Amino acid sequence: MEKESLKEAIIALIPNAEVAIDRQYLEVQVSTEEYHYAALQLNRNPELDFDYLFDLAGVDLPECFMIVCHIESIAHRHEIVLKVKTAGREDPRVDTISDVWAAAEFHEREVYDLLGVKFTNHPDLRRLFLD
Repeated sequence: MEKESLKEAIIALIPNAEVAIDRQYLEVQVSTEEYHYAALQLNRNPELDFDYLFDLAGVDLPECFMIVCHIESIAHRHEIVLKVKTAGREDPRVDTISDVWAAAEFHEREVYDLLGVKFTNHPDLRRLFLD
């Protein structure tokens, strides 16, 4: 699917998302309240079928933290970046997406350990590297 068609399909499913066409990826930014819902929609919609999360990372910004997920549809051969910002730096929280993509479980633990972002409803949120 071309980027413009992909953008339209995503906006139809997640109307409040900010969608931008970048050089390499389509970037989809959602609110913390819509993050889990957006992940479910992107994964379960047959037209999009984002079935593979190949990266999830945390970004330390001056005013908040950002979670950046790279996801791909193997069947349709398209990729996007899903982004969400925490409400601030004090007690940063977002919902887990490990129930949508199992690979997120380990990546979320890493972000929790290194940045302190808590993932609500995570099945095993504990440190990986640090005491």
